[in-house]
Amino acid sequence: MSSNPSHSPAPLPAGRLRLVILALSLGAFAIGTTEFASMGLLPQIADSLEVSISQAGMPISLYALGVVVGAPLVTIAAVRTPRARLLVLLIGLIGAGNLLSALAPDFTVLAAARFLAGLPHGAYFGVASLVAARLSPVGRRARSVSLVMLGLTIATMLGVPASTALGQSIGWRSAYVIVVVIAAASTVAVWRLVPEPEGTGAAASIRGELRALRRAQVWFGLGIGSIGFGGMFAVYSYIGEIVPGVMGLGERAVPLALFVFGIGMTAGNLLAGRLADRSIYGTIFLGLAGMMLSLAVFALVAHQAIAGMVLLLAIAVTSQLMGPSLQLFLLDASPDAPSLAAALHHSALNIGNSLGAALGAAVLAAGWGLVAPAWTGVVLAVLGLGIAGWSYLVHRRQEARDEPVTASVEVSASS
Repeated sequence: MSSNPSHSPAPLPAGRLRLVILALSLGAFAIGTTEFASMGLLPQIADSLEVSISQAGMPISLYALGVVVGAPLVTIAAVRTPRARLLVLLIGLIGAGNLLSALAPDFTVLAAARFLAGLPHGAYFGVASLVAARLSPVGRRARSVSLVMLGLTIATMLGVPASTALGQSIGWRSAYVIVVVIAAASTVAVWRLVPEPEGTGAAASIRGELRALRRAQVWFGLGIGSIGFGGMFAVYSYIGEIVPGVMGLGERAVPLALFVFGIGMTAGNLLAGRLADRSIYGTIFLGLAGMMLSLAVFALVAHQAIAGMVLLLAIAVTSQLMGPSLQLFLLDASPDAPSLAAALHHSALNIGNSLGAALGAAVLAAGWGLVAPAWTGVVLAVLGLGIAGWSYLVHRRQEARDEPVTASVEVSASS
């Protein structure tokens, strides 16, 4: 798939573009923090609201459901809203959802608040990626998208541990208050710094955006994200059990393992931006193949603590090669209706999150051992690689059909 956009407005000067990306990545940092902070605060939430641990986990699932549902619905509902203005509204809604979470008087309100907080998630990343790509030079689009996504990976490395520690010290509500403050700062930054790209917003239509769902490559991209990306989550979801139970380290080593994983995700995200500007398909294949091998080797050597940590780092790096590359893949797969396709990317990733975690739970419940989730991840990565290969074959056939048409047009023009 070509990395050239179908619409290439004049890019921003480099200094201004850096400020725009910083503003957009700050919103991504807020989202990444709120998405994962709840996981480390389940005991505090359960005690405070007088529910069981399993019930306290329900808001996490409801947040993910909000992302899956909200990505297409919010994008379609706001199809005619100028993109820069929409970003301000979306990050403002994320702040409002977290404020309601912090003030929730009971468990029912908290559950509803988490669902509402998830609704703008996918639309924000989709629109932010579109804006970053449209405002960037042709050869730097993937790099700009990866820098926006960098806010999400840095959140897993810094924002989540910090908010979790604060929540454990002074109360779980403080974790959501932190997100409100970050979201407020991001709202101001986006409002002041992000311009409206050409060719977006008012000219769009609901029917036009829905055309994205008629394109095979959009569905291929969503399949790769939903299934292939699930391989990483099959292991990531159970690090808390794998680190002490397989790697032989104490529970206090779990935050270290999560930190190592966050470093790998950040490094992989940055690497993906550079590689995808050269070849989107190549980066996707490299990410899936690398994740498949890393998961397999991890399953074999995880009982050795140092080797296990190194392989966790490798899994994180290779999995993140797919993030920015798949986002750009979907933007290019539907160039005249990019907003919905880009937003659905995050629906797909959350489906992958749920799928990987659910299959990991199934093999653990079957008594296959704590390394079984890693082998499950291998299978998901192989399936994702198969979908990517099928997509590439379809793409090449389409190119072959288009070449004679292009040649005849050129001949007619020259005559």
